[in-house]
Amino acid sequence: MLKKELLVAALAASFAAPALAEETSPFSANVSIASNYLYRGISQTGNKPALQGGFDYAHESGLYVGVWGSSISWLSDFGTANNAGTELDTYLGYSGAAGDISYDVGFLRYNYPGDYGANLSANTNELYGSVGYKWVTAKYSRSSGNLFGAADSSGSGYLDLSASYDLEDAGISLGAHYGKQTIANSPASDYTDYNFSVSKDIGGYGFSATYSKTNLDNLVDPQGNDLGKGALVLAISRSM
Repeated sequence: MLKKELLVAALAASFAAPALAEETSPFSANVSIASNYLYRGISQTGNKPALQGGFDYAHESGLYVGVWGSSISWLSDFGTANNAGTELDTYLGYSGAAGDISYDVGFLRYNYPGDYGANLSANTNELYGSVGYKWVTAKYSRSSGNLFGAADSSGSGYLDLSASYDLEDAGISLGAHYGKQTIANSPASDYTDYNFSVSKDIGGYGFSATYSKTNLDNLVDPQGNDLGKGALVLAISRSM
C-alpha cells in the first residue's frame, strides 16, 4: 500500500512540476594556438606561431556582438610599418537562416594598437554581407575608409567564396576557400588567395590543418620572411 501511495505521489509531482529545459547561454568564448596566423592568405606573424582568442554574445533574435584578438608581428601588406604586437577586432552583426539559405550582415573594426610614426594608421573599418546555401557561402567585405594603412584605398573589397562539408561518420570537416582582394586606386596591388582545410573535434578540442597560398610574389618583410608563400598551418582550439 505504501509503495502504491509513493508511486501516485511521484506521478502527481511529475505532472505538476514544469519540465526543466536546459538553457543555452548566449555567451561563448574561444581560444586557439596556431603555427601561423594567415589573414586573407598573408602571414601576420612572420610565419611564426600565434595565440588567439575571443568572446561573443549572440541573441536569439539573430543579433550578435563580439571581440577577437591575435598576437601579430608585421610590416603590413601595403608597406605601413608599426610596432603593434596585437590585433584586436570588434564586430556587430545580424544573422539568420530560412531553410537551407543562411545570411549574415555586419560591421567589423580591425584595431592595431601601436606607434605608426608618420605612416597612416592600419586601423580599418569594413562592412560585410554573406549568403549561403547548404555548404556553400559567398561573402563580400568593403572598407569604409583606408584599408590597413594604404593611402586613398577607401572602397577596397574582398570576395570570399567558401565551402564546408562534414564527413559525419568520420567526424571530420573538409573546407575550401577562394578569395579576391581588390585595392581601390591601386589595381597593381590586387591579389588572390586560396586554401584547403581538414578539421576534427577530439575530446572537446578542435584540431585543424590548412594549406594556404596566394599569387603574390616575394612579399618579404624586413626579416626576410616571405609572407604570401604557400604555407601549412596547424592549430588547436577550444570553445567554451
